[in-house]
Amino acid sequence: MAGNRKNELRALFSGNVQPAGPAAPADETQPATAASAQPAKPVAAKPPLAEVPRAASGAIKAMGLSLGSITREAEEARALREALTQGERVVELDPDLVDASFVEDRLTDGETDDPDFLALADSIRDSGQQSPILVRPHPEKHGRYQTAYGHRRLNAVRSLGIKVKAIVRPLTDDELVLAQGKENAERRNLSFIERAMFASALADRGFDRKVIGEALAVQKSELSRLIQVAEGVPPVIARAIGPAPKVGRERWMAFGALLEDEAAVQAAQEECRSRRFLEAESDHRFQILFTRLSRKPKPETVKPETLVDAGGRAFAKLKRDGKNARIEFAADVDPAFIDEVAELLAKHHTAFASGREG
Repeated sequence: MAGNRKNELRALFSGNVQPAGPAAPADETQPATAASAQPAKPVAAKPPLAEVPRAASGAIKAMGLSLGSITREAEEARALREALTQGERVVELDPDLVDASFVEDRLTDGETDDPDFLALADSIRDSGQQSPILVRPHPEKHGRYQTAYGHRRLNAVRSLGIKVKAIVRPLTDDELVLAQGKENAERRNLSFIERAMFASALADRGFDRKVIGEALAVQKSELSRLIQVAEGVPPVIARAIGPAPKVGRERWMAFGALLEDEAAVQAAQEECRSRRFLEAESDHRFQILFTRLSRKPKPETVKPETLVDAGGRAFAKLKRDGKNARIEFAADVDPAFIDEVAELLAKHHTAFASGREG
């Protein structure tokens, strides 16, 4: 079944499906029609590769990746057919001319440790890019483009040193954000903190909350919680931790509460520079910081004050513990002296209290 779907996808780029018409008028003045943006070349179907035996322990994982690949390919084929039906054409662009979206939705600095990304790059290397990305002419930089969706495919193609297949469409900022959010919902869901930071970034840019909610496919109450968490976790710490895909809303909210104290923020930043933190994977990084900030600080031990007489002889120790204090007399102190001190303390306390009241 997977083989049939792959063949159908290859057929879409092999010349069997012709562009339905010229690009949208708004794109005619853009470099999509220049030498850097040419119609996609046919991709010849390749013979099926010989099946490589897998270890029994990896069978379940391999099946999951295979099923995910079939689902992704079916969705990509559907999206491509819709685009071609609407009269849009696929062009090839120099990846160096394509910028990312104006708002980030991932907390990874790179995707070299992402198994899905590595599988995507291998698939494009073996079979070509089966589904185009969506870009718009850059609103501020003439001759460049801005990605609406397909960031991972763009990065994969860029790593392979080949041109990227794209559909160029004039989009408003709202339309770009909605397309970007739709891709994340259908292809590879963002983790909770990535959704929170994405929502916060859009809110900071002045986007209407209705648009943000539609982009993330969340209700108003959930959107408020996302933004609340993003406001409680400094971006530098969130980026250091990374996506932490296994960490859900409740733990992130608890983590944000721990960071309300400035000393806690400094402690977290200090831990972010530690070797064990830097060498850990994302979910473990979160746990390292959460555990450290959850520890209650040990109370400072106050050394007792030694009381000495005029001759320099120590006769007692004064111990202070918060609001409490006590005097411990040395073992060789005469009991009669202790009785006299107790009597004097009672008299002086009465006089002291009377003076305060007066």
